[in-house]
Amino acid sequence: MPKRSTSSFRQLGKKGEELAACYLQNRGYEILCRNYQFERTEIDIIARSGSVLVFVEVKSRSSNAFGYPETFVKATKQAHIKRAAENFILQTNWHGEIRFDIIAITWTLPPEITHFEDAF
Repeated sequence: MPKRSTSSFRQLGKKGEELAACYLQNRGYEILCRNYQFERTEIDIIARSGSVLVFVEVKSRSSNAFGYPETFVKATKQAHIKRAAENFILQTNWHGEIRFDIIAITWTLPPEITHFEDAF
């Protein structure tokens, strides 16, 4: 199996984020921000579902051969996302509920999308 370049991994990731955003919009979520940066952390999607602010980490893989996409969101990554979320909350003066979700995508035909609400 040939090795993939870093750019092809990024392209797969961006494609996954696009699919995840469409998935959320089709379920009534309002996308507020994509690729929110705080220090060295990026939150893939920030959305609103009713009165809940949802921070979404998107993980996509070409197959599940080396594990499911959601298992790659480790505790360290979760802590970084929470810290970035705190910054977003302060910037926007948000006072409502929040939630952290993971959308896992496996690039089968058709793509397999699994949405983990309140994942961490």
